[in-house]
Amino acid sequence: MRLRYLLLTASIMLFSSLCSAQDSLQLANHHTKESSDSVIVNQLREKGIRFSHNNSVTLLMNGQEKFDDLFQAIRQAKKSVHLEYFNFRNDSIAGLLFDLLAEKAKQGVKVRALYDGFGNSSNNKPLRKRHIKEIRANGIEIYEYKPVKFPWVHAIFNRDHRKIVVIDGQIAYTGGMNVADYYIKGTEVVGSWNDMHCRIDGDEVNTLQAIFLRIWNKTAKQNVHGAKYYRGVRGGYYFEGLKPDTCATAGKKMVGIINREPRTTNRIIRTFYAGAINNAKDSIKIVTPYFTLIPKIKKALRKAAKRGVKVEVMISERSDIPLTPDCVFYNAHKMMKHGVDVWVYRPGFHHTKIIMVDGKFCTVGSANLDARSMRFDYEENAVIVDPCTTRQLNDMFERDKKKSFLLTPEYWKTQRTGWQKFRGWFAHLLAPWL
Repeated sequence: MRLRYLLLTASIMLFSSLCSAQDSLQLANHHTKESSDSVIVNQLREKGIRFSHNNSVTLLMNGQEKFDDLFQAIRQAKKSVHLEYFNFRNDSIAGLLFDLLAEKAKQGVKVRALYDGFGNSSNNKPLRKRHIKEIRANGIEIYEYKPVKFPWVHAIFNRDHRKIVVIDGQIAYTGGMNVADYYIKGTEVVGSWNDMHCRIDGDEVNTLQAIFLRIWNKTAKQNVHGAKYYRGVRGGYYFEGLKPDTCATAGKKMVGIINREPRTTNRIIRTFYAGAINNAKDSIKIVTPYFTLIPKIKKALRKAAKRGVKVEVMISERSDIPLTPDCVFYNAHKMMKHGVDVWVYRPGFHHTKIIMVDGKFCTVGSANLDARSMRFDYEENAVIVDPCTTRQLNDMFERDKKKSFLLTPEYWKTQRTGWQKFRGWFAHLLAPWL
């Protein structure tokens, strides 16, 4: 009797296991049939990210385009201009910006500006106390997030690396650029400085406004809030002379904002990048200035190349940070051996931070593919689920490939010295902090 019971129990358990395995297989097969954009959207929604479907996204492909468009929009501001940057470099473009903001403040527009303490002190032309005093005297509210003070240990992590501008709660700008002349003029060290931004018109402006106001109120010890800072149902777009969104999907684009804040949304940036890479079916194109990589992203890229996805990464021959190029080349060489096509941009420094997957979705924002952006700093990216916008970025990638060379084993053997290779190995040990 006991033997029969045991045999019956074993049979039931075996049948259940087989059914469960079949269900899992069916679920896996269903998952693989889903398009990569559907999968990433669902994954992000599970993490609390909201997507809206009424957005226009205009790509601003260089510094001149970005600042021309931004200045034109600010001139038309009626109520508020909110700016959050890693740094405002004390140079001519920042001077022009603050002069324009002072004019708007005199007209009664509320101007609020926020910059990061480490971002300011680490650039070679920082805003000094006298500059801040002058800016405030012109009616502009400006605050420093987390000033760098002795013993300086606290200054290392959790910096505000975001780049956000919201005007009248109606339009917003985000991307990889701070406020500095070199986005237009380049530098002697790296040559041309390439980067991009985007302008958003749609409900995701509200998300960016909420992000700004949250850190503004925390830093300035204020309580700025209210409907006047947000878009209504109809938006109220009245800006003229700005670069248009030329896609047929303008006003109908699906966009979500991924916002990394320490202790609350720690994992969201790396969740997106890992998910985007792991779910890619056909192609991945990445442009990144600091290809120092965390293990999770390294593994995802290797697996993508192994399963037949065409993975292309664009890095720069030169960089603005010591040791970083060596670490970048070290990782690039490793990825090359795993089947990733690595393009090395020669004319200057590509500070752009974008990824395009399967021609279906892309991202533009402040996050780099390094440990700081993935694990430590405040970051924000727009995830744009739109083939047209993605194609525009793909086209840029293809144009810049003509100014780049493909990393090959021959180049690695003949053009990289032993000392450079050693520095790369050593630098990759420091990657968790680079």
